[in-house]
Amino acid sequence: MIDEKATLQHYVREGREAVLWKVEGLSEYDLRRPMTPTGTNVLGVVKHLATMELGYFGEVFGRPSGIPTPWMEPGAEFNADLWAAADESSAWVLDLYRRACAHADTTIDALDLDSRGTVPWWPSGGVTLHRILVHMIQETGRHAGHLDIVRELIDGSVGRGPGNDNMTTDDQQQWSDHRDRLERIAREA
Repeated sequence: MIDEKATLQHYVREGREAVLWKVEGLSEYDLRRPMTPTGTNVLGVVKHLATMELGYFGEVFGRPSGIPTPWMEPGAEFNADLWAAADESSAWVLDLYRRACAHADTTIDALDLDSRGTVPWWPSGGVTLHRILVHMIQETGRHAGHLDIVRELIDGSVGRGPGNDNMTTDDQQQWSDHRDRLERIAREA
């Protein structure tokens, strides 16, 4: 028999590992620098995901972590969960993410998939642990994809994780030729 909760938790953890791998080896500047017109940056995505882990696996199920999230309070700076303040070191943000994930895992381990919670910021409100696990697989995967692109823009690093770049070739000339071909097609369209 398939253990559905273990399967869902496996995919949440796999996404978390991809997120943490995207951070490895980057300078403090590269972790923080805005890479899109809306300011998307590596460390901000990790801080956001930590906030989501704390909210969805904490407050939603009445299991607060005790980890303060002042950036989510009324009056906090604009988009404060999506960037690291000057006094929030990269080590602090990464530790926050790891602690948030550990708290989430404690909640997942303690509850059944049909355990009920309430998401005050969702119109429907009521949810189950199953739904939140599926939501966080999607949320983490979506943001890991953002990190894939941002990391490639920073230093060309691509892939799913150490030893698994999930790319069809490592021939940089082939990728350059491929990109140039796509650019020509786009211009001709």
